[in-house]
Amino acid sequence: MYNKGQLFAKIEVMKILDGAELAGFIKERQLKQVRALRQSWRVIPRLAIIQTTDSAVIDTYVRLKQAYGADILVEVDIYKISQADLLPQIERLNQDESVQGIIIQLPLTDPAQTDAAVNAVAPEKDVDGLGQGTGFTPATAMAIDWLLAGYNVALEGKAIAIVGNGRLVGAPLSRLWLGAGLKATVYDDTTPDLASLLRVSEIIVTATGVPALITKDMIQPGVVVVDAGTASEHGKIVGDVSADVRELGDITITPLKGGVGPLTVAALFDNVIQAARVIADRQGQQDL
Repeated sequence: MYNKGQLFAKIEVMKILDGAELAGFIKERQLKQVRALRQSWRVIPRLAIIQTTDSAVIDTYVRLKQAYGADILVEVDIYKISQADLLPQIERLNQDESVQGIIIQLPLTDPAQTDAAVNAVAPEKDVDGLGQGTGFTPATAMAIDWLLAGYNVALEGKAIAIVGNGRLVGAPLSRLWLGAGLKATVYDDTTPDLASLLRVSEIIVTATGVPALITKDMIQPGVVVVDAGTASEHGKIVGDVSADVRELGDITITPLKGGVGPLTVAALFDNVIQAARVIADRQGQQDL
């Protein structure tokens, strides 16, 4: 029989990867950078968001970005248009010198035009990092990298599984990590015997949009799980991780809310600030 001290020593406590907390620190730094751009460099950072899909969920995402921009003094303009006007609108914004960043809010009404749309954005304004020739790291991939680094999760030498190879998360994250020499393997929800493959993984990042895809029998003790999946179920946004995973006490995992999302917004605005700084440098602005 254990005494009380021994009993508590046996209890494992789940560790939470709190992206919202990290985003708060990043926001403070960004506010200082934007103030310097505005006050010393006379540059006003401006982001244009183009939206073609009429959706309450997408409207919420756009409002969050607009609110974040207001908090750090970045101007955010919303263009809610029909998809027929998409390419002409992109071209107008490409030519607008007051706009340093442009994003296409995905999904489009007609997703078949996605490649053409993201590649139409001028590379120096492609702050989502989705087009060919862009110089920016896609925001969600950057956010996941920041999240793990912020909680001192070592990636080198670890067996990493990326579940999902989508445009916004899986594909750019695999490019980022494989390019850094990490041992990352990409799977998806159709991979045969996915459970066995995940059970030997030390770090799992999932972004398939398949609710409850990852269950507790698919992961090993001590695993790090980043749930970047988003899907709508019964009117609620849910991730890829089943509720039973969160019953385990010996894992490190993102919370139901406030994990990757807040850092993705922060990473997007980091790219906007970077784009504005490039414009200021090009104009020969100097700190006063």
